[in-house]
Amino acid sequence: MAKIIAGVGTSHTPAIGAAVDNGKTGEPYWIPLFKGYEPSRKWMEEVKPDVVIMVYNDHVNAFDFKVIPTFAIGCAEEFPIADEGWGARPVPAVKGYPEFAAHLVQELVLDEFDITIVNEMQVDHGLTVPMTLMFDSPKEWPCRVIPLAVNVVQYPAPTGNRCYNLGKAIKKAVEAWDEDLKVVIFGTGGMSHQIQNRRAGLINKEFDARFLDGLTRDPEGLAKIPPIEYLREAGNEAIELVMWLIMRGALGKDVEEVYRFYHVPASSTGVGNIILETKEFHEQRKGKVAA
Repeated sequence: MAKIIAGVGTSHTPAIGAAVDNGKTGEPYWIPLFKGYEPSRKWMEEVKPDVVIMVYNDHVNAFDFKVIPTFAIGCAEEFPIADEGWGARPVPAVKGYPEFAAHLVQELVLDEFDITIVNEMQVDHGLTVPMTLMFDSPKEWPCRVIPLAVNVVQYPAPTGNRCYNLGKAIKKAVEAWDEDLKVVIFGTGGMSHQIQNRRAGLINKEFDARFLDGLTRDPEGLAKIPPIEYLREAGNEAIELVMWLIMRGALGKDVEEVYRFYHVPASSTGVGNIILETKEFHEQRKGKVAA
């Protein structure tokens, strides 16, 4: 059967993609950030997932303000790269897995989660920047991707608890798919930042550190954080962190933290990255290394 073997939490700041696309990764401002992601890329090269479930938020590209689904799953064969106003990023189109995606929709709806089916959509930096950070710049992405878009742009956003429980349901849905697949689920966005009004530039390192700790040690506690606390403590856009709780819920109770990185600033945001392996997969990996 298919199994979720690990989760990745990462920011998806658009300036990171621009730095890669415009050859600026070697500039002093960007060197520490990209160096910090090198272990993550090495881990991804070793793990080689068959499928990525990418939990991200659209930035008014696939969905305008006429229709804003709370949770939407992309079921297309391919997802073209959106032009966000400065041209589409020069990265490969994203290859989907429509049969597996349709299965996830079915299982989640029958599990009483309202999922919007999207058969045609473009993907923006919310999805492509995490792919670049974790897979570098290949001619083609090395795995298929199922986009799961979450509304954290238009009030009201789903609660952390709702997202955490959706992650648990995704785990069950994946394991009900009768194919031997290694699946890695991403939770993206955040960390602390605010990009407008009087608190623009806000970064709360302490909040970000507690959140990363909680992913490993106390996800149930994180799930209880009300939406207003994200906004008050870490800025308006910190609400994106509820998407990391979908990732965490999909991993089951016991996880092993294998890597963590945090850096400020990156275009007025706190950038975080964490890799969590399921206990089962971690033990398998340790056995292979020992052998």
